[in-house]
Amino acid sequence: MNVEASVNETTRLVFTGGHHNSALAVIDALDHYQPFFIGHKYALHGVRIESAEYREVIARGIPFYDLKAGKVYRTINLIEWLRVVGGFFQSLWWLFTIRPSLIVSFGGYLAAPVVAAGWLLGIPAVTHEQTVVSGWSNRFISRFARKIFISWPQSAKFFPEKKIVLTGLPLRKEIVSLAKEPVRTGRQPPTIYITGGKQGSQTINQAVAGCLEKLLAEFLIIHQCGSLDSEELLQARASLPTELRTRYLVKDYFSQGEIADVYRQADFVIGRGGAHTVYELAALGKPAILVPIPWVSHNEQQRNAEMLEGIGLAAILPQKDLTSESLLGRVTSFRRGLAERRGAGERAQNLIRLDGAQNIAGEIAAMLSGGGS
Repeated sequence: MNVEASVNETTRLVFTGGHHNSALAVIDALDHYQPFFIGHKYALHGVRIESAEYREVIARGIPFYDLKAGKVYRTINLIEWLRVVGGFFQSLWWLFTIRPSLIVSFGGYLAAPVVAAGWLLGIPAVTHEQTVVSGWSNRFISRFARKIFISWPQSAKFFPEKKIVLTGLPLRKEIVSLAKEPVRTGRQPPTIYITGGKQGSQTINQAVAGCLEKLLAEFLIIHQCGSLDSEELLQARASLPTELRTRYLVKDYFSQGEIADVYRQADFVIGRGGAHTVYELAALGKPAILVPIPWVSHNEQQRNAEMLEGIGLAAILPQKDLTSESLLGRVTSFRRGLAERRGAGERAQNLIRLDGAQNIAGEIAAMLSGGGS
């Protein structure tokens, strides 16, 4: 356990799951509650690199509990199965220690043992579904949750109707503020923001590295690369000619306080098809080239990306086709159609809600005051 703040004797809430940005947005929208966070301290098993969620949560002074849970999707690894069992009993102990009034889940295999352990202890739970299709973890969690908050109407069919509340996805307040600003266009050279999610994408990073100088000859690049590739890409930057080096900003992770400036500068984005990435792109009306992860549960990243592709805001580059050459070619052609892509931004913004965090906070407050079921 890592506790970075004194605990106030007030109503306690446990937040858990794979989407810490949503959790922090809801925490910001709540008053008079003591949050606790159960998550991963390290980004990957066996790699002693602190995760983005750990760094951002403890920076807020929120007590953080490191859960060593496993996942069972598409694996018969005995060690992972043992981690699942271990995660359940570890969750029991953490919840017995914290004694929260409510568990607020943001899905993923990490949240499943926490919610199940809470049910055994008589602690109510709510969960949030970020994507248009529900993964196995949230389908499991929905059996125990009293309310299921959804981002998209399309995902309602996966859950019991009486539990569903359409809230939208909780966005970071910096993103909400930026979404209300006028879009700046026509800057030269254009700026690309490259991201692979909070842990980065080695697949995208390798493709970028192979055509980096050619990209930098035409664009400014802001690259969120994740912790595993950061040293290698920083070395690649250092070896660039001086005139190109100043056009390339690479960092393992951009914090909540930095992300608005990153998006403000970006003319378009290269990224995955994760729920938060797609929802933020829609909120900002930001054109993007998306490379969905092909092996995620229920092909959810492809489905997310197809929504933006369908309205003209994004283009999909399948991972099987991703090379340095294909990426460079796609970026070149994408640039030529940027004006038309930006015209799809308003249509994208009409698909989403900016008040997801406030909606979920209101539902939580009503439940704890006895006004919700």
